[in-house]
Amino acid sequence: MIEVSGLTKRYGSTLAVDDLSFTISDGTVTGFLGPNGSGKSTTMRLMLGLDRGDGTTLYDGERIEQLDSVSRVVGAHLDAKYFHPKRTARNHLRMLAQEARLPAARVDEVIELMGLSSVADKAPGGFSLGMGQRLGLAGALLAAPRTLMLDEPANGLDPQSIHWLRDFLQEYAAQGNSVFVSSHLLSEMELMADHVVVIAKGRLIADASMADIVARSRRNDVFVRTDATDRERLSRELVGAGCTVEPEGVDGLAVSGATTDDIGRIAHAQGLALLELTARVASLEDAFLELTDSDQQYRVGGDK
Repeated sequence: MIEVSGLTKRYGSTLAVDDLSFTISDGTVTGFLGPNGSGKSTTMRLMLGLDRGDGTTLYDGERIEQLDSVSRVVGAHLDAKYFHPKRTARNHLRMLAQEARLPAARVDEVIELMGLSSVADKAPGGFSLGMGQRLGLAGALLAAPRTLMLDEPANGLDPQSIHWLRDFLQEYAAQGNSVFVSSHLLSEMELMADHVVVIAKGRLIADASMADIVARSRRNDVFVRTDATDRERLSRELVGAGCTVEPEGVDGLAVSGATTDDIGRIAHAQGLALLELTARVASLEDAFLELTDSDQQYRVGGDK
């Protein structure tokens, strides 16, 4: 388990990370979300001791500087171009393997695993963003760490590679490891992550399971459509039953606080015909936008 406690970072008068605390559990993929400029990358750098700030990060009870072999505990990939542009991909990984006291055979295994065989002996300075991501992930995986920490690893990947990455990270976590990954691809994160940590302006907004985060959204409701003459009566009955009801369209109602079964029974008891009865489930994007609404930098129409 990784325990993050009170992380704080200032850049002059700007408070980039504000007393941030959360945990990352073994066997889970934890998504790390926030608007641009929310402090995600700075938080990861603080966790790895790459930036100075207040607070602590403990890996199974130890600070990162106390670990005998950092690369076997946490493998990080924070920058798709974090390599010497003239050193071949294979030699880049060999350098990392030497630091971690790994055999050369492990480099070959990771090259094959990441689909780098065709470019292994080429200089990565000319790599595409997607290929650079693969090389960075290969370096993070080299020592088979108990934790993977990845900042926007899907940037530049094609749809097939994103699908592969999702399956790979879920399988890696299923082996008892932990994965901490940031991404702006919310639809992909919804499929990948078990748990979500959301920050905005450096502050913790939410720390919960994916199911709980989505369940909080106001977009979880039931759409009901009736004859226009029945809508007012059905609305009264639903409000009387403790539901929240909002008109939608010419003859529709958006109903919160009841299931489709509940609404069907109420309508039947009153002899009201339902033309449509549909449960609408919120997405992670819906929940995220609601959670961070006051912290969005850009809005439709140019308002800030």
